[in-house]
Amino acid sequence: MAAKSEPASMDRFIETLSPLHIYPLWRQKGLLLRKPETKAIPFLWRYAPIRERLIEAGRLISAEEAQRRVLILKNPGLDGKPAATSRLYAGLQLVLPHEIAPAHYHSASAIRFVIEGQGAFTAVDGERALMEPGDLVLTAAWAVHDHGNDTDEPMIWLDGLDLPLVTGLECSFFNEIDTPTQKLTRPDDVSERLYAHGQLRPTWVHWTKNYSPLAKYSWIQTESILIDALNDGVAGSPTDGIIFEYSNPITGGAVLPTMACFAQLLAPGLHTEAHRHTTSAVYHVVQGSGTTIIDGKPIHWQPRDTFALPGWAVHEHVNSSSEPAILFSFTDDPTLRALGFYQERFEKRQG
Repeated sequence: MAAKSEPASMDRFIETLSPLHIYPLWRQKGLLLRKPETKAIPFLWRYAPIRERLIEAGRLISAEEAQRRVLILKNPGLDGKPAATSRLYAGLQLVLPHEIAPAHYHSASAIRFVIEGQGAFTAVDGERALMEPGDLVLTAAWAVHDHGNDTDEPMIWLDGLDLPLVTGLECSFFNEIDTPTQKLTRPDDVSERLYAHGQLRPTWVHWTKNYSPLAKYSWIQTESILIDALNDGVAGSPTDGIIFEYSNPITGGAVLPTMACFAQLLAPGLHTEAHRHTTSAVYHVVQGSGTTIIDGKPIHWQPRDTFALPGWAVHEHVNSSSEPAILFSFTDDPTLRALGFYQERFEKRQG
C-alpha cells in the first residue's frame, strides 16, 4: 500500500511536471463530470429589432462583399463564441431584390428556414429550390450552393449550421467556385416532385449520400400535416404536443447526418410535461405565441422570434392562448445518437 504523500512533497512533485507538459488527473477539474454542463443559457432573440439591423446592413454591404449577409445569433453565455448553443450555429440572412449571394461550399451542413419574402431561390448541386415562408431548404456538407433573389422584395431566412461541432473537430473547410452562380443541371424543385409524396419514391434513382435527396420541404405540406393531426384529435407527445420530424425519404432518418429538424403544433391551452435531454436545440416561432420554461426561466415568444435550448436543460411548453402555436426547430440529435451520448429524463413541471 502506497504511503500518503505530504502536501509539500506533492506540490514539489507537480512543479516538476510542467516542463514535460503533463499534469495529474487527480488534480484536473472539469474533465469527468457527474452530469452535462454547458455555458450556453436559455435565450430569446426578438425578430423585429434584428430585422431592422438586417435591413440597415443591406444598405451598408452587398451580398457579394459579405459572401453571406448574416447576423449571427450569439448566445450570451458562450463568451462571444459565434453559436446559439454549444453545438449549433444560427443566424438571420438577408438577400435583397435582384441580388446574388455567391456560390461556395463547405464542410459544415446547413439548413435554411424561410421567414419572410417569396420567390427567391437556393441552388444546390445544380437544382434551384424556390423559397416561400416556412419552407425548409437543405445544403448538405460539401454541396455547392448559392442564393439569388429575382423578386422585388427582400428575403430573410434562418440559417442553422453544425459549425461549432465542425470547428471543434478541426474539420472546417470552405471554398468558392469560379463563377458567382453554379450551372443549373436539373429543373427547379425537381427533387420535391420526385420525393415529397409520402411513401412513393423513384426506383430508378440510386441515392447513396448520407443526407436527404430533398432540397426543399414545402411549408404548405408541412402545415397541412400539422393542422390535419389537430383536427383529427391527435394528442401527440406529452412533452412536445403534435410533433413531426422532417425525414430523409430514403432512410426514414434525419435529414442531415449531424442535424435533425422538427415542426410541432401546440394546441390551445396545452401545457406539456417537462423533460430534459442531452440534445440542444434552436426554436423558431412560425405561428402563435406562448411560453417555454427552460431551467425555471420563462421564455415568452411570439411569431418570428428565435430561442435557444441548451443541452440537458429542463423544459416545457405552454400555449395559454385560444389559437394553435407552431414551432420549427433544429437540433444536434443525430450526432449525439450516433455517438451513443443521447440521454433523456422526465422531470416535474416548473410552471
